[in-house]
Amino acid sequence: MGRDNSDKTDVLDVALGDWREKTLSPHEARFKPRAETYKTTGGFAIPPLATPTHQDYLESQGFPGEYPYTRGVQANMYRGRLWTMRQYAGFGTAAASNERYKYLLEQGQTGLSVAFDLPTQMGYDSDNPRAFGEVGKVGVAIDSIADMETLLDGLPLDKISTSMTINSTASTLLALYIAVADSRGASRKRLAGTVQNDILKEYIARGTYVYPPRPSMRLITDMFDFCSAEVPRWNTISISGYHIREAGSNAVQEVAFTLANGLAYVQAAVDTGLDVDQFAQRLSFFFNVHNNFLEEIAKFRAARRLWARLMKERFAPKDERSMQLRFHTQTAGSTLTAQQPEVNVVRVALQALAAVLGGTQSLHTNSKDEALALPSEASALLALRTQQVIGYESGVADWVDPLGGSYAIERMTDQIEEQAMAYIERIDALGGAVAAIEQGFQHSEIQEEAYSHQLAVENGDTVVVGVNKFVQEEVGRADLLRIDRRVQEGQIARLRAFKAARAEQPLAAALRKVREAAHASDNLMPLMIDAVKAKATLGEIADVLREVFGVYVAGQRI
Repeated sequence: MGRDNSDKTDVLDVALGDWREKTLSPHEARFKPRAETYKTTGGFAIPPLATPTHQDYLESQGFPGEYPYTRGVQANMYRGRLWTMRQYAGFGTAAASNERYKYLLEQGQTGLSVAFDLPTQMGYDSDNPRAFGEVGKVGVAIDSIADMETLLDGLPLDKISTSMTINSTASTLLALYIAVADSRGASRKRLAGTVQNDILKEYIARGTYVYPPRPSMRLITDMFDFCSAEVPRWNTISISGYHIREAGSNAVQEVAFTLANGLAYVQAAVDTGLDVDQFAQRLSFFFNVHNNFLEEIAKFRAARRLWARLMKERFAPKDERSMQLRFHTQTAGSTLTAQQPEVNVVRVALQALAAVLGGTQSLHTNSKDEALALPSEASALLALRTQQVIGYESGVADWVDPLGGSYAIERMTDQIEEQAMAYIERIDALGGAVAAIEQGFQHSEIQEEAYSHQLAVENGDTVVVGVNKFVQEEVGRADLLRIDRRVQEGQIARLRAFKAARAEQPLAAALRKVREAAHASDNLMPLMIDAVKAKATLGEIADVLREVFGVYVAGQRI
């Protein structure tokens, strides 16, 4: 398995098992510079690309790296480099999370992914009464620039890629990240990473919203504008289908609702006067991957093709990269079981393989104990090793679009695309994603699907191993990660000391400028960076924006 330069060929194999001399087309010539032959462990040569020869297939599916990107956004996919192995981690204090990041990087992780606790996600400082009992529980507590400095201690910010799963308070967390980079002399132009920053899916499926939809959209487009000039390598949004799927949607709904949200973000940015090519190349997506192996692979292909066509038809970008759907994948937390948790290792491996065969750009593999607690160090390492085995031992990364031409895959790709487009047309008829959210459309559709699935599990029509079939008596577990209640006490003490040492006048002036800009139309990002440098806390900035924008309260739905 791997490269074998002793048997080079100038010919692109264009049919499975069909090696023949031919003149290279312009499409096929793109592979010529990468003509080194790969071989399986049995010595069989692996060409750069295998595809059926009939012209209608080539016209409908295209080649990898070319519109409509059904077969992948890079011409040589993982032959160029493997996907980013980005394990999601964060718990307790910034110091404890920093230790975990360094450990995972030492073990071969290739990108950071930060999980924040609920108070941080909701814009509350750790000393706020609303934060009681949740500090450090489902992620790391970040209140101030001091916490961010500790979280990133010893990490080369201009050399690593950092993903932050944060939405309502994404602007403030990115401001904190940039402020720390500035203090270290790291060029903003070299900072690379992603903020999830996808507020629409919070109203649809997850619930960690703070402000109403329309001012929340303003925060997002401010970030698009700011980062396009100041932090050009940063992905300013990760449009998330993951949480839509975790809430109970099916694969078609995940694609449809995610892409509809993406269209809303693009339209909002264009409406502010931004050119689509100014920001669209920094959009990224975030998908779930479930257990139905072939369907999930087809889902990714359908999403890529549908997004490319929608972008081309609706926004006419001049740069082809603006039509590419690049995505991160996480294995499905909702499929993990507290019963027989070791079986989750099998589920995660299958899901991860589906994501790779579907062409993901980065991947998080869940740990076996996540249905019970935050991952222990040992289970997090096993999850990372799962990716490494797929990447370095399985051989699937040697093929470009290895399942291209499969009848099952291609048929489901067409079906998912068709049904997802029908959903998008329904959303368009309601006035777009924001208007549909305000009418409860997506939420209602997901509720119905989740209810149907739960009924199928309860009556045994859908088998969940260890839950409704092949059940065993469970035993207690002593190896779970537990967050000590003293984490909250220590975090509050550090926060109070931080606040007590601040200069009040620069702080008040910085927060006043944020308030004035929120009332007006000035870009909020530079002012937030100034505010966190003046030692404003995350909660203080969120309180200013609550005062100006208000707080969103979801209407009751029956």
